[in-house]
This record gives sequence, structure tokens and C-alpha cells, in this order.
Amino acid sequence: MFHHQTNIIILLRTSSKRHYCLWSSKKDPDLESALSRNKRWIINNQIKNIILRYPNNQIPIQTLQKKFKTLDLQGKALNWISKYPSCFQFHQDHVLLTKRMMELVHEEQSLKDSLESVFVPRLAKLLMLSLNNCLNVMKINEIKNSLGFPDDYLIGIVAKYPDLFRIRNESGRRSSMVVELMKWNPDFAVSEVEALAMKNGVEVNFSCCLPSSWVKSLEKFHEFELVPYVSPYSDPRGLVEGSKEMEKRNVGLVHELLSLTLWKKISIMKLGHFKREFFLPDKVNVLLLKHPGIFYVSNKYRIYTVLLREGYVGSQLVDKDPLVVVKEKFGEIMQEGLHEYNQRRRLVNIEKKRNKGLPLNRVDEDHMKGRRRRRNREVSDEDDEVERENGNKLGGLLDPEERKRFYKVLFYDDGS
Repeated sequence: MFHHQTNIIILLRTSSKRHYCLWSSKKDPDLESALSRNKRWIINNQIKNIILRYPNNQIPIQTLQKKFKTLDLQGKALNWISKYPSCFQFHQDHVLLTKRMMELVHEEQSLKDSLESVFVPRLAKLLMLSLNNCLNVMKINEIKNSLGFPDDYLIGIVAKYPDLFRIRNESGRRSSMVVELMKWNPDFAVSEVEALAMKNGVEVNFSCCLPSSWVKSLEKFHEFELVPYVSPYSDPRGLVEGSKEMEKRNVGLVHELLSLTLWKKISIMKLGHFKREFFLPDKVNVLLLKHPGIFYVSNKYRIYTVLLREGYVGSQLVDKDPLVVVKEKFGEIMQEGLHEYNQRRRLVNIEKKRNKGLPLNRVDEDHMKGRRRRRNREVSDEDDEVERENGNKLGGLLDPEERKRFYKVLFYDDGS
């Protein structure tokens, strides 16, 4: 089922210092595909949210152009929007969402309203993972989309349950605002690993998703499993730093945090922002790479991300949160429009070649005959190919440096 190899640590020496860096080869194609699926979906989701914040849910094209610059995108917003006719439409120099998109927006909002009973324990568990049972609001905001929280969670969840949460701000500065847990609930202090073990009536252990050919890694995993499980909800300050017990607890905490997310993944940069609150080691990347059977670390688009291996079968999530199902509908609508756009662009390019008397390549001929092969490739890659053929760098995405900045925006903000 898996096409694995391990992500390993290379120890580089520079002067008298040692530096850890991540290095990967022969990536798992399925899990890489699960990561790449978000490329254009995220930026279009951000555009959708921008539009919804404006009166009558429509934004002047000139204003959207300025917003593009804040997203570090180049090129004309009009060109980008035109690629997704199923998502966006134009009316009197304004951009607004299509009827199908608005229906999806209402469906997602209705679903979030119905999931209050899910968000409350999820937020409580997040706070219970921290040392002092409180987290900075700005830090929670960094991962709230990954957790599925609504934008107004401070009002809709925190303020609504004063017996469980409270907002504290001792300095009065926005940056120092924290959400604090008021009451410890032992029912919430059960990790995903423990819950699964109780359900199956087995000993509490991590799952190892490695093929039998990974002999050394499997041996290390079984050795690691000999250390008793340490709940991530227990106080780690009594554990010895660098001990096997502390390592067990740290692995359990990252595992639990990933289990709380919609897509069972998080960027390592964001995870690093919580090192102090979650009592994690400074070199959290080293911890993750030591356990390839539990975690998968990818540096796709030069953004390090960790996925929970057991959360996926191939490139598909094992258990899809209801919000994920709705969000995937957005992706389907987006792809429909992009496919329609690509078809039109390709026909235009073929006509240009004919008018210039240039020979058609095999792909063009197959396309004209309606026999174009179905390719197992991402829609965004197909889109870039059309741009390349036309010599048009829409959005500046063919420039390597611009592409790097683009993906930095996408993956540093989950945008979901």
C-alpha cells in the first residue's frame, strides 16, 4: 500500500557547530499527492473569504487586484478569476461568487453551526495539551482553520461556555490575549491512541505504517513501543529531559495534535510556534524523523509539513471530517471551471497555430479529435502547461522565486 522510504537526518558540520537539516529521497507519492492537492484550492478559498467580507458579497476588481499584492501574487486578478468560471463571476466591474459557490458557502456555515458540540471538546483538548491550560489567541488563530474552528470561535464557542473557557488579557494588548481553560474534564483527557486501544480492547500502542522491508525502522519502532505509553494530557515536568519516557510523551502529543486537525497534518513551522506551550524539544523536526512509522515529513514546495501516516490510506484520508467533505465540494467546483477554462485556452492556441501554418502536435490532434488521454496529474499542473504553451506567465507562477513565495503563502496559511 505504501511506497515508502525514510526521511533521514544529515548531520552537517559548519565550523565547530552542528546543524541539523532535513533530507528526503524517494518520497511517498501518495502522501505527496495528498499535500499537493491544496495548491490552488487554498488561494481560491482565500479569495472566496475576501469576497464574503465585502458588502453584498462582491468586491471591485481594482480592490481585489490590491488584495492580490497582499497575497504576494503578481499578474492581473482578472486573469486569475477568469480561470474559475464555476466559482467566480463578473458583474459591473465587480467580482462575486457564483450561485453554486454561494450555496456551498451556506452549506458550510450551516454545518459549522451544527458542529458546536464537536468544537467545544476540540478546543478544550487543545488547551489541555498546553502546560498551563491556556494559549495565546494569535497562536490559536494560526491553526484554527486546520482545526475547523469558525472565524468567530471567540464569541461562538469561548464566550458561550464561561464555565469551561475564559478570555484573559492582563496587559490590554491584543497580542497578549489568551484563552484559558476553566475546568479540567477527564473525559476529554483521553488521547486518540488510548481511545482506539479501548475500542479494540488492546494495549495502548502507536500504529506503525511501514512495510516489512523496513527492517531497521521496524526494529526501532518495536523497541520504542517497549516504553510505557505516556499520555500527552499528563504533566511532563516530572519527566527527565532526553529520556525515553519524555520522547514517548512528545511523540504522543504531536500525534494527538495531528489527530485533532481536519487533514491530519500541520506545517512544522506552526508546530514550532507551540514548543514552549506544549513543552516540545527545540529540534522537533529531529523528533519527527526518528519515527517514520508514525509521522511522514515532507518538504514539498520547500515547506516542511508533518502528516500522520495512519490518517491516510494511499492519498485519501481514512476518516473525513464533515467539514472536509464540504470543502472537497469546493475543490470539485473549482476543477470543473478550470477544466472548462483550459479547454477554451487550448482551442484558442490550436487555432493560433493553424492560422500561422504551424504543425499541430499529437496532443493538439488528440484534443481536436476528442480522444485526449486522461492524465493522472493535478489540474494546476495542466493549467501551467497551457500558460507555458501560450507564453503567458499569469500570476508570475512560472518564475522560480515567485513560485516559492506563492507556495509559502499557501502552506504557511492553511486557508481552509
